[in-house]
Formats: sequence, structure tokens, C-alpha cells
Amino acid sequence: MNHIKKSKNHILLPLSLAVLTACSSGKNESQISVEKEKKAKYVTDVVNYVNPLIGTKGPYNHRQAGNVTPGAVVPFGMFNFGPEHAYTDDLMAESEGISKKILEEKKRVPVSPGGYNYQASRVKGFSFTRLSGTGCLGASGDIPVMPFTKDITFSPATDPINAYYSAGFSHDDETAIPGYYQVGLDNGVNVKLAATTRTGIANFTFEQSDNAKLLFRTAYSQLGSGDAYAKVDAERGEITGYVTSGNFCGYLGEYNQRDYYTLHFVAKLDKPITGSGAWKDSQVKQGADSSKGGMGYGDNGWPDIGKGSGVWVDLGINNGDTVQMRVGISYVSLDNARENLAKEQGKQTFAQLKANSQTAWENELSKVKVESQDTSKLRVFYTALYHSLFHPNVFSDVNGEYMGFDQKVHSISTNQTVQYANFSGWDVYRSQLQLVTLLDKTRGSDIAQSLYNQANQFNGIWDRWTHNAGPTGVMSGDPSTIAIANFVAFGAKDFDVNGAYNSLRKAAIIPTEFDLSDVGCPVFCRGQKPSLDQWQEIGYISDQSNSWEGASETLEQASSYFSLAQLAKRLGKDEDSKRFVDEAGYWRNIYNPSATETLGYIQGRNQDGSWKSEFDAFSGHLFVEGSPAQYLWMIPHDGAGLVQILGGETATSQRLDAHFKKPDGSWVLYRDSAEYADVSNQPSILSPWMYLHTGDAYKTQQTVRETMKQLWLDAPDGIPGQDDLGQMSSWYVFSSLGIYPKYPGRADLVLSSPQFTSAKIGNLTIRAPEASNDNIYINSLRVNGKPSLNSWINEAYINKSVTLDFTLSDVPNKSFGQAIENRPPSYSPSKG
Repeated sequence: MNHIKKSKNHILLPLSLAVLTACSSGKNESQISVEKEKKAKYVTDVVNYVNPLIGTKGPYNHRQAGNVTPGAVVPFGMFNFGPEHAYTDDLMAESEGISKKILEEKKRVPVSPGGYNYQASRVKGFSFTRLSGTGCLGASGDIPVMPFTKDITFSPATDPINAYYSAGFSHDDETAIPGYYQVGLDNGVNVKLAATTRTGIANFTFEQSDNAKLLFRTAYSQLGSGDAYAKVDAERGEITGYVTSGNFCGYLGEYNQRDYYTLHFVAKLDKPITGSGAWKDSQVKQGADSSKGGMGYGDNGWPDIGKGSGVWVDLGINNGDTVQMRVGISYVSLDNARENLAKEQGKQTFAQLKANSQTAWENELSKVKVESQDTSKLRVFYTALYHSLFHPNVFSDVNGEYMGFDQKVHSISTNQTVQYANFSGWDVYRSQLQLVTLLDKTRGSDIAQSLYNQANQFNGIWDRWTHNAGPTGVMSGDPSTIAIANFVAFGAKDFDVNGAYNSLRKAAIIPTEFDLSDVGCPVFCRGQKPSLDQWQEIGYISDQSNSWEGASETLEQASSYFSLAQLAKRLGKDEDSKRFVDEAGYWRNIYNPSATETLGYIQGRNQDGSWKSEFDAFSGHLFVEGSPAQYLWMIPHDGAGLVQILGGETATSQRLDAHFKKPDGSWVLYRDSAEYADVSNQPSILSPWMYLHTGDAYKTQQTVRETMKQLWLDAPDGIPGQDDLGQMSSWYVFSSLGIYPKYPGRADLVLSSPQFTSAKIGNLTIRAPEASNDNIYINSLRVNGKPSLNSWINEAYINKSVTLDFTLSDVPNKSFGQAIENRPPSYSPSKG
């Protein structure tokens, strides 16, 4: 067994010792840099380059779509006001697999995570909350409100595909821009939506006044609810209530088929309520003013048809009248929802709120400045940046209160601005949180404190995928440790860093009850460090473990321990750092040089040290959302070590070539066979950058550019695979700028060729005058005026200005990044 032995003499061994000099070479050079900066013609009014419909198109098999959703939302907003689509015959015909089975069983299923699918043509309501780009169904979609113009002839709970209680629409009468959404329905109602952080506003314009009503589908969160309540107060023109829900990914296992948050709401109408009614399950009560009852989650995480409750209100209006609805929400109480509404909207008009939201987006998006004449590229780029800035989203109310993971009301700490929620850890630790922090260190600090607060409220466990007020355990690894280390590396330090480190250190060395339990496994393993006892005893997570899958879990944990080592080093805890960087080397214990007759791979291993008998390097089912061929490259901190173990630079570069291209030379970047790369999903997004450790930096430049060209499009199907709360979009943002945060817990950036002639992000200025579709290779680079052959830069740009001047060409300069001293550093275990 190739265990990494522990030693008293742990040391960090960067295999490349090249150090970037981040100082300007002189006053004249600095002046020249300033003059060039002034000449850069960065695009303005960047909000106009965002198209929220990019990434909304895909078949019901939602892993083939971006799963983003258009709607009215401000950056990191709690309130995300947008359409919930209903099935159409065409979309139902395309459904297959589990969706077809569920439909045949008359279960209620959303068309797509987020509730929106570009191929659908009917709307069943406009909900107050949603998540952007999830892979699983069941994330919010709370309180859909439907403008309706027909009689209530039977309970909406018994309409399985919302064939009656919905309305058609056309994309020809649909507008989606940052902070605003509009759609004309075929029932004669025009809908306009806008939002603030915690509130929404809707204008419903009814062409005909007859039968005009609003349905409040209180119980109908995306995948059901445990309880719901709605009350109509006709005299005050109010509808109030709540929904208690959860069930994120619940159809994949029993653990998440439960409630873990309650959303309270108040909706105020400016037109008279002339009547009301209610339903519960199959019963309809004309004239009723309240209803109570959830949908439940069925026997297997899919709510049964015939369950749920809601109310409707009849509206006293004339033909052509607009009914304005103002909504406040809170995860704490109805009183807080009222306060949020009063303080964030006041008496502002719809036009003012819409303008404010667009200003908020302009301010956030313009933090990344680029120069380009290519409007299509600008749309794809700024839409990707837009999608990167949704989550984690604000969760605390204007008074600072929020619901904790212990289901108790808390107030934000003194060093916090707001509490955030919805942390898609397995996804966003790779680059999205780094982007968010690079643009706003205060927000990064607040998100870090939020995660620490959640862990303290959950018995010290840092959950890997949090949804509102609940831990879900979804996915694998320990992304929270990497996230916290990344926050600090990227300059977010205004939170309890020492407290967070001590908590993460304890989790890394002391197994918990959940670590030793298989509750929730495989998809929802509750332990932060599944089978930590095995990690400590045999140096890997075996196939007989409390994890989703041992080999991929081992790689995830290796990254986690490396990031913890980096955080320890920053805090002056050198012994901890030495220990944890050695543990980060445990990935070597699951490399089998004889996995196949000709090649070695990362392979699952049994607890007794023998190799897992079932092995197919090209199987997409052995590892978590990937194959051994794809996971082989997911070793971000020790690329040189991987090159060595694979047989050297030439052998490794050739294996990467075969991973990205078929024998005929054609590219394979997206879901062909698990033999090849899938740069639409997390296990593969690092792989284009691994060429840098072979000295073939030009191949990274070529592969990253080709990925952007093929997979990221200026079209509704323009996001490859689900966006995962902005993670994939953040990959595109960084890659477009020619930089990428490769290392867990470090802010060093590896380099590719920028696709814009000039850009600025944080303290980094990036210039590439020859940038074009053809000029994809780096011919030369100057860093603050000094020539450099390094294919990476160190962390200096976090605290001081750094300028990268690229000269690009259509012919590769193979000497760039070729020499060992010019390659990105690697960190191997000590040799003691």
C-alpha cells in the first residue's frame, strides 16, 4: 500500500520556485501604464449586454440545460420574482426516464429546476423565490401567484399538469433584463415584475375585467411543502401567509424529504378585493377567506396530486386596469415581512423600483471592465457575470434577524452586514466565491461569517450544500474548508477567521458521529469528513465508507486539506500547515499504475488495501458525476506530482490530448463519452489548465478558447449543463480574462489568453491589443512592465496594482511557460 507516511519534518515543497515580481520597474513605466489605462475604451451601460434568457433552454433532462431563470432580482437578492412554467404537450413528449414515469403516475413535477424552461409555453404562476442553475429539483419556487380569468370549477390541487390553471405565452411578448421581467399572457393579462433585495412589486394589467382574480398557490413550492397557510383581509387589501418547505433533491433519498424553512409573506393590492375563495386538497370553498395545508412530499419525494391549499381573490376593476401588488417576504416572521416591505419600498413607484434595480446591477457588473467591439461576446460575458452574482443570497431581514440552522431566530453579528444563504458548496468553491470576493471583499467576509454561523448552529458541522435555513448534505467532499481558505486568500478577512479555522481544524482531525454514520448516504452523507477514521488510519476513503464514493471523496478531501494548510500558514500555524499539506498528498494512495493494461488511473480502493474490482476508466457512474478518466485531472495543488506519476511531461500532455480530442483530431468537450472531457461539469473544469504542468502552456490556451467557443453561446441554450448557482458562469468570466484561480486556499492565478483587448478586475489590469478569434496564443507577457515567461502570477495583485500586458498571436510560442521554473507551483508531501 502506497501510504504517505507521516513525519516530524513536514515541509511545503513548491516544485516551481518562480516568483512574480509585482513592482513597477520605474516611474516612466508607471506613467505609461496610466496613459494606456486612460486610452482603454471600456464598454459602458453594461447592463444592456445582459440577456437573462441565455441558459434557459433545455429538455426536461435538466442536466442538459443551464437551468437559470429570468425574473426580477437584484444582485444577491432574497426576492427573485419570476415565472413558473407548466408542462406543454410537446415538452411532455420529450420527457423521458424518471420524469415520464412520474407523469404517468400523476405526480406533480416542475419543468426544470428554477421553474423556467424556454421550450415551455404556459405559465402557472409567478413565485417569490428561486435558485439559479441547480442540478436538482426542489429549490424554493415559493408562493406562485397566478393572474387568472376563468371560473374556479375544481381544485387546482387536482390539476396535475396545470392544464386549466395556467395561461399560454409567447417569447415574442416577453422581456427579460436585469431587475425586470415582463410577459403577456394569452388570457389577456400583461405582467410586469420588479424587485428589491427582500421585496417584489408586480403590475397585472387585465385587458378584460370579467372574472379577474389572483390565485395564491401557497402550498406549491417547487417540490411540495409540509404546511402552508393563507389569509385574505379584503378590508385592508392584503393577503398574508406562509409556506413551510424543504425537500431539495428529496426524490434522490429520504434524508431531505423534510421541512427546514418557513417563508412568510404579505401581499398588498391597490385595487378592491370584491370576493375570495379557498381550496384544500380536492375541496373548493367559494367565499372562504383562508386555507391551510401542505402538499407533503409523497412516498418518495414527489408530491402526490390532490394535496395542497391556496386562496384566490376577486378583483374590482375596469377593463384595462392595472392591479399593483407589493410583496414583502421573511424567513423569520410576518412582522418582519411587513417591515422589509415598508423599509425597502415605501412609496416608491414601479418605475423607480425598476430603475433602482437596474442601477444596482450596473454598479455590480461594471466592477469588471472590458474593451471589445464584439457585441455577441459582450452579451455572453456580461450575462455570465450576471449569473455569477445571484448566490449566496441575502437571508437576513432589514432588522438583522434570520432563521438559523438550529431553527431559532438569530441576529447578525457585529462584524456582519447581512447573513447569506444558499451555498452550493461542491460547485462554487472552485471559482465563483473567488470571483464574488475579488469584486467585494466585504461581501466575501459576510458570506464567510454566514457559513461559520450556520456551522455553529449545526453542532459544528459545515454542511456542503445549504438551502435557506437547512443543511442538505448534497454532493461530496468538504467544500466549506476550501471556501473559507479562499475567502481569506482573496482578501476577505473581516470575519471571525480564527474561530472559523479552529472549527475547521477540529472537523479535520476529530471524527464526529455523522462522519462515522451512513445516514443520508450516498447523495446526502451528513458527515463533513465522511469516514474520517479511514482517512486517518489508512490514508484514503475506501469503497466501504460513509461517503458517496470513496475515490472521488478522497480527491475532494485532498483539496480540502491543502486549503486548510494554506489557511493555517496565513495564521502562523506552521505545524498544522505542514501536517495538512502532507494529508493533501493522500490522493497518491488511490492512484493505481496498473488500473488498466496500459494506463494508470485514480481507482477506488477497498478498506483492506486491495483495489476495487469493478473498474471502467470510462464509466460515468463509478465516481460522483464523473468518470475515472475525468477525475484523474482533479488534483489542483500537485500538478507536477501528477505529471511525475503519469510518466513525465510528454506522456501527460499526450494523455490530455487524448482526453480532449478523438483520434481524428475532433474536439470532445461536452458529454460525448465519459472517456473524454466534459467541461460543462465540475470534475472536468480544471483539466484544460493542467497542460501548464507539462510545459505545454499553449495547449491550455487553445483548449480554454475552444471550450468557450463551442460551449458558451449567445442563445437560450448557451450555457453548457446546469449553471450551479453561478459556478460555471464564473469559470467563463475568469477564462475570458485569461486567468483562473486554480489552487484551493490560494489566490495565485494561472494564465491563458484573454479574449478581450483590455480588461480590469480588482487590482488587475489586463491588456491584449491583438486579442481576436484567431489570436488565441500568448506570444509574450509583461508583468508590470517586466518580461515574464511564467504561466501564472502570484497573489500580489490582491493588495497592489498589477498590470498584465499580453502580446497574442495565431501561432503558439511554445517557450512560454515551458521551462520548469516558469510553470505554476506544485505542493507535494514532505519526504521525511
